[in-house]
Amino acid sequence: MTDPKDSRYTETGFPSLQWEDDDLDTRPLPLNERPLQARIDHEMAIIAEHHIRIALAIERFWGHRDCVEYIRTLILNGGYSDGATKRVGFKAEVVSALINLIALHQLE
Repeated sequence: MTDPKDSRYTETGFPSLQWEDDDLDTRPLPLNERPLQARIDHEMAIIAEHHIRIALAIERFWGHRDCVEYIRTLILNGGYSDGATKRVGFKAEVVSALINLIALHQLE
């Protein structure tokens, strides 16, 4: 129930659109302020949504020095070509996720 004497509420009983600095802690964290693993998981989810085989390969390579080289090769070649599957190019959100993973791998 709203307390009419509470200064946060207007005459209509709704909270004011103005907020105090104390209220800012409840806002969602921007991606760059999230823990490292949460940022990695976010980027991997984007890649897995569009290219599950690539996401699985990155998971296998993660933590090895060859991981960054593999991701760079994917970006520069525009995908993978293994005889059975030929892919050229990625959606912008996937390229962004791949680039972010390179940066995150180097942080880790």
